[in-house]
Amino acid sequence: MKRAIVSCSLLFVLFLSRCSYFAAPAEWITLPAVFTDNMVLQRDIHVPVWGKATPNGKVTVRFEGQKKSTVADENGDWQIRLDPLTTGGPFVLEIIGKEPTILANVLVGEVWVCSGQSNMEMPLADWGKIDNFEEEIAAATWSSIRLFQVQKAMSLLPQEDVLAEAWQECSPNTIPLFSAVGYFFGRKLYKELDVPIGLIHTSWGGTVAEAWTAPESLKQMEDFAPIMQELKTAATTEEELRAEYERKVEEWQKLVNARIEEAQSGAASWESSDIDDSDWKSMTLPILWESAGLPGFDGLVMFRKMVDVPDVVASEGFTLSLGPIDDQDVTFVNGQQVGSTDRYNAQREYNIPADIFKAGDNLIAVQVLDTGGGGGVWGEASQMWLKSASGTRIALSGEWKYKEIMSLDEVPPRPQSPDSPNRPTVLYNAMLEPLMPYAIRGAIWYQGESNAARAYQYRELFPTMINSWRANWGQGDFSFFFVQLANWRQRREQPLDSDWAELREAQTKALALPNTGMAVTIDIGDADDIHPKNKRDVGVRLALNALAKVYGKDIAYSGPMYQSMRIEGDKIILTFDHVDGGLVAKGGDLTGFAIAGEDKKFVWADAIIEGETVVVSNPEIENPVALRYAWADNPACNLYNAAGLPASPFRTDEWDGVTKAAK
Repeated sequence: MKRAIVSCSLLFVLFLSRCSYFAAPAEWITLPAVFTDNMVLQRDIHVPVWGKATPNGKVTVRFEGQKKSTVADENGDWQIRLDPLTTGGPFVLEIIGKEPTILANVLVGEVWVCSGQSNMEMPLADWGKIDNFEEEIAAATWSSIRLFQVQKAMSLLPQEDVLAEAWQECSPNTIPLFSAVGYFFGRKLYKELDVPIGLIHTSWGGTVAEAWTAPESLKQMEDFAPIMQELKTAATTEEELRAEYERKVEEWQKLVNARIEEAQSGAASWESSDIDDSDWKSMTLPILWESAGLPGFDGLVMFRKMVDVPDVVASEGFTLSLGPIDDQDVTFVNGQQVGSTDRYNAQREYNIPADIFKAGDNLIAVQVLDTGGGGGVWGEASQMWLKSASGTRIALSGEWKYKEIMSLDEVPPRPQSPDSPNRPTVLYNAMLEPLMPYAIRGAIWYQGESNAARAYQYRELFPTMINSWRANWGQGDFSFFFVQLANWRQRREQPLDSDWAELREAQTKALALPNTGMAVTIDIGDADDIHPKNKRDVGVRLALNALAKVYGKDIAYSGPMYQSMRIEGDKIILTFDHVDGGLVAKGGDLTGFAIAGEDKKFVWADAIIEGETVVVSNPEIENPVALRYAWADNPACNLYNAAGLPASPFRTDEWDGVTKAAK
């Protein structure tokens, strides 16, 4: 009797364990946008397939000899994991409920996510027009390279799916608007591996890394805890969210105005010529003020400059150009407001009526409010001028007087617009998390320009972002390769601090994370264009990292990386990793090195290659203590290895940088 009871119990347990196979087929099934015809599935690992279906309905997936079933939960969610797949195709993927969904022309190969800001977003054609774009597009017939384009979207709450087009075969018709960096990366992999390549592109120009970071991870960073708290909302509709934002901004502006009035303390207006500015400090414009005496400062600064207007044009109308100002300006001439703009990258050009200027001295005053990151009048000298209607031009770059009026440390953070893609987590929620857990090999990333003014913060933020992707994707420490910022802006005559150099340093520090790699692009940027046109070499250098670190190719993938230094008398001797056949000074004498003594004042130095070391000195520095290489926005530097890859910028000191206090 007992044996019969045990047997019945076992049968009942077996029945329960297999009851899902007897559930009614799902009446309907929907798939995430990433599952379409022409898709690429990742080889050699388990492949999740998921979606929505009739609650408690049975779903079956068939693919290349595998048949697996499950039952959707009460919310209609279901997921099946296919066993590791073998390279090949085209295949058919079937998802079966009451009726089958057939996905055709499916390949199995290598899948990579391509993400970041505008230099990743930059397409071959359209606004990109990369080098040789017409020839590159005409030759882009690669039926085994597949493209998946995520559309721009943002949300304060995690989304279930991305907005996207279906997977497409790479062709001259489909490639023009796709990421150029992603394409050249994928093309290099395909040529070397001869396996299908799937590229998932999800990026948004001008965006910050915190927008791409998971909420639970960002909350752990001290710098972002107040912002994450501020983002909490009871709003349930877009209309409610916008009304809440407008109310918060109005309240915040009242606080700022009250603080400005308090700082003014009854004196004449800062834009007036009546005030005594003899004790004001001077700053040479244009420049971000973090690099010119106001490190880490967010708040309100007034700039003033007296301009001599010739008699012959004083009665004419004028155009005033100040270049871009970060973030907001209110501009005055002789005490009268002539313009105002609230956009950090917009060119300021204001038309001035004929009766405002007078012969002789005229006061131009610019009130600048920076609410985070870099601040100030930051463009190029050529963008700052005053021009009369008849064409007389007066340069405005150079020395201006300035005074800090109010620090934002004295008021709460400014509320962030619901239209801003730079709010923390909003792009992660809408453009990244819905792709998880799609099986991938890894990710490539090109971003940092928008975080450069907060480079010290990026030391923590960037690894936090990477780790948040890895933790939530569920594939462990998948490969993550990124682009170090390229050279940009005009070159400086003397060694100076640089927020871009500090951001590159922060990126380099992220190499401490496992399965990471960096493409150095310090030699292929453009002084006049933050979007350099050479995207082929960027993609290829990222691919070299993947080929070496993921696919086991015995190739050079990095330029020289600083390893150590020693001081011998008045010389500093440097050693490097990734010499790969020897150190090379490309194009002439070795350049880009600066050294300093205990006074921390850097001067250009002589440098020579001796074997696998570089020896650096300057006869004026008898006791050098620190060295920097390529430490500038746009350095003149030419250290390479024999494989033709450039050395990464670096410094040997740990002295405070211009972005240390920025948040």
